[in-house]
Amino acid sequence: MSDHYYTTSPESAHRYAPCTFEYRGKTLSFMTDAGVFSRGEVDFGTEVLLKALPEEMAGRVLDLGCGWGCVGVSVGKRYPDTWVVMCDVNERALELAKENAKKNGVQAEAVWSNGLENVEGTFRYIITNPPIRAGKQVIYGLFLQSAGALSEDGEMYIVIRKQQGAESAIKYLKTIFEQVETVEKSGGFWVIRCMGGKKDEV
Repeated sequence: MSDHYYTTSPESAHRYAPCTFEYRGKTLSFMTDAGVFSRGEVDFGTEVLLKALPEEMAGRVLDLGCGWGCVGVSVGKRYPDTWVVMCDVNERALELAKENAKKNGVQAEAVWSNGLENVEGTFRYIITNPPIRAGKQVIYGLFLQSAGALSEDGEMYIVIRKQQGAESAIKYLKTIFEQVETVEKSGGFWVIRCMGGKKDEV
């Protein structure tokens, strides 16, 4: 059986693969597996996303669709004044994210959630490399949920490839956020920052 990385319970055989990653002076060690997005390496889109984040961060951070935890663990390691919540629909990915946080000495909460349905509270930052293959309806639903989960001064960071709908995503995001701008472009990937969620007006 072929699993998607947004499968709840992957049935593919385990094929563990370690990887290391350096983020803003911190060297991190991860374990990855089959049935989870980007086995064995940090994908380029996630690298672009992480590089586009603010130089200083504090407060609650949501790694939405965390996979094996690269974004959440990297942010938690680099910025000790953050409290990281990682969520994913993929149970195997979430277990890896928990273990990778421990492995790197990062205190983070890992929550199984379809979108944000099991995620509580508001966040200063929501960061996501969304599951594009799940389809536009799913992705846009995540954006709408996120608009309601940001604090008043919150920011959402999204990475999308131009050829996979970055421009149309920006048009939609402008209907639910007060401010939407592209803050990074590299290798066909765009990082979009959204602020001032206005979900109640949609």
